[in-house]
Amino acid sequence: MQTTDTVLMIEPIAFGYNAETAKNNYFQVEQTGADIQSKALAEFNTFVGKLRNKGINVISIKDTLDPHTPDSIFPNNWVSFHKDGKVVLYPMFASNRRVERREDIIESIKDQGFDVAEIDDWSFSETQGHFLEGTGSMIFDHDNKIAYGSVSLRLDEQLFRDFCAKYGFTPIVFHSYQTVGTERLPIYHTNVMMCVADKFVVICLDCIDDELEREKVIETIKNSGKEIVEISEEQMQQFAGNMLQVQNKDGEKFLVMSQTAYQSLSPEQVAAIEKYCEIIYSDLTTIEVNGGGSARCMLAEVFLPKK
Repeated sequence: MQTTDTVLMIEPIAFGYNAETAKNNYFQVEQTGADIQSKALAEFNTFVGKLRNKGINVISIKDTLDPHTPDSIFPNNWVSFHKDGKVVLYPMFASNRRVERREDIIESIKDQGFDVAEIDDWSFSETQGHFLEGTGSMIFDHDNKIAYGSVSLRLDEQLFRDFCAKYGFTPIVFHSYQTVGTERLPIYHTNVMMCVADKFVVICLDCIDDELEREKVIETIKNSGKEIVEISEEQMQQFAGNMLQVQNKDGEKFLVMSQTAYQSLSPEQVAAIEKYCEIIYSDLTTIEVNGGGSARCMLAEVFLPKK
């Protein structure tokens, strides 16, 4: 199944700009002022409320003050929860993000009635300088067992291929870039330029500079039976690729995104999405500007079986 009705979200208590991740996350902009955390918390709580109002199960767990983890609001990079009961832990590029991996969070999810059969820990690759940042770096088409991955410092190609081999996904490897000043630089996470839903894919094809790679991605999407909803690089910069499809307890589907992303879309793009599902959007401006991530990054899908 492509969508789940349960997501893990981490409530921020010391959110802020992370200089370590900003080295290659070109979406981040440092804001000053003592109210960054309070604004981020307000955005977080409003977002959680909107999801719950639609019948989506949000497991919200507070961050900890010690150790300081400014990016903990983006849990989908360090963990994924699979329908066979496996929990995967991932190797992270920034050393101050590695301490986001918390055993008590996994225990809290078990306490919510989910069954964890095995913890599959890939974080040892950090010591060798190889990284694979979860569903930030990999986009899964669960129904067709395809995984899309854009190579960057946060997605090691060999590690990605190894993961796909173990979990039975066909890897679709490509390179995507964004214009930063006068340079074309690698996009840090695949999920800022691509979102795979059950019947459609939102993607910025202009970011895939290599024509053969771009054609391969297009062909793969079309062969999987999904409609392509193409966004521009300018829209991608507004987090229009950073979306996630979820469902509620009644099986109704929703595409979740930020207000910034929604406002960047044309009426035609909105209509293309709403053919398939309702849109939920929320103002995440403070989180997006300082953290360089948006709605999808804040949601770790829980596909685990119930006990």
